[in-house]
Parts: sequence; structure tokens; C-alpha cells
Amino acid sequence: MATPNGTLQAVRKGLLMSQDEFARAVRDAGQELGQPNDASKRLVQRWESGDTAAPRPLYARALERVTGMPIEALGFGAPSVAVSEDGQGGHDLDDATFTVPAGATTPQAAAPRGNYSGVWLSTYEYVSSGRNNEVFTGKHYVVLLQHGNRLTGRSLPNATLNPGSPLNLDLQIDGATVTGTWTEQTAADGYYRGARYFGALQMLADPTGRRMAGKWVGFGKEFDVNTGPWELRLMEAGTSKAVLDRYNRAPE
Repeated sequence: MATPNGTLQAVRKGLLMSQDEFARAVRDAGQELGQPNDASKRLVQRWESGDTAAPRPLYARALERVTGMPIEALGFGAPSVAVSEDGQGGHDLDDATFTVPAGATTPQAAAPRGNYSGVWLSTYEYVSSGRNNEVFTGKHYVVLLQHGNRLTGRSLPNATLNPGSPLNLDLQIDGATVTGTWTEQTAADGYYRGARYFGALQMLADPTGRRMAGKWVGFGKEFDVNTGPWELRLMEAGTSKAVLDRYNRAPE
């Protein structure tokens, strides 16, 4: 069974694009890069379903252009044998796709308490050492998508207090425990001048399934380890275009 790429799907939905629109954007990016491609809705479906474990470099470069994220952050696996997009074998390394390497089995996680897909308000606090240790709050409306015990998220384009600072979440649910990683690319014209921050996140989901709360851990500018509170609150349990459009705005 292929493992769905919820990360790519969350990123696409976060960009408010249908699969057709996303394929068109990948084709346009290929033209801009001088490397035309034949991305289609069907190909996007294969990426998101996991039937194609990862794109060829030709497509990977276009995907990075469209999403503004490195291909490693889009839910794909590590390089392996050369296989074409249609699943046929090949020998050109530049046309290689990627497969998730086989690994040892891991303990079975407890089943999630419910389905957490929907739009959530993400709120975290951090201390700015360069601004007299003042405490600031970061807020985003985030699209979360669940596949089994995996939960992936991406902030909507305009749904942040700091425009141009997309947030990505990659989480795993074990009963009521939610553990994973976060990545935020700060705005190029903001205080942090386009710096990329990342770290770990652990939260507990309450019995209602409408709130998660816990702590984040990350690295500061002075090579120190920082931490602070992080909360997710469910705003609406849906990911239709109409729902996403309603929350594509800065949180109050």
C-alpha cells in the first residue's frame, strides 16, 4: 500500500489551489526555469496518493519554485533507483525518482481519538532576544490534513499576523499525544529578514478533539535552545475551497 503524501496535499491546499491549478502552476514554473514539463492533474494525484514516491528532478525544481519550499520538505522520500514518472525503469540519473527506503518496523501507535482534518488557529509565543527579551505571539490559520496517524499542515497564504511567513507542520498522533516538527520561513522584509526557523513540537489533544496544547522547541540566533507554549484550536472541520477562502486572512 502506498503512503499518501499528506504534506504535499496540505501545501497545495494552503496555496488555495485545486489539483488542476497546481499542475498548471508546475508547468508554468517549468517554462520560467527553461525546463518545460508535462505536469497534469493525474500526476499531482499520483504524488499525493503516494503512487509516485517523488518527482523527477525536472519536476522537483518546478515544485520548489511553486511552493517556495525545498523538495525535502514536501513529503517525498530519499533518492533511489531511476524510475520514470509512469513507473517504467530507466538509467538516466537526472530522470530518477525517489523511493522511501525500507527500514526496521516501529512500534504500533495508538489510534487517534478522531479526525483532525480542518482549519485550525495556530498560536505560539516566543521571546525576541534582540528586542529586550520582549514576548511576541505568532498566529496562523493552518490547514491540517490527517492520513491515519499522520497529520500535516500548512498555513494559508494570507492567514498570518506576519505576511510572507508560511508555517508548516509535520505531526504524528499517538492516542492523545501529538508529536512532530514545525518549520517557518520568515518574511524577507520582516525583522528576521527571511530566516528559516524549525524545531520540534509536542502537544496533547483534549477529549473534544477541538484543541491541542503543548510546547515547541527550537534554535535561536545565538545557537541557544528556546522553547515556549503552542496551541491549536479547531475553527472549522472542513477543507473545501469555500472554507479555506473564509480563513485566508490574518487572524485577529
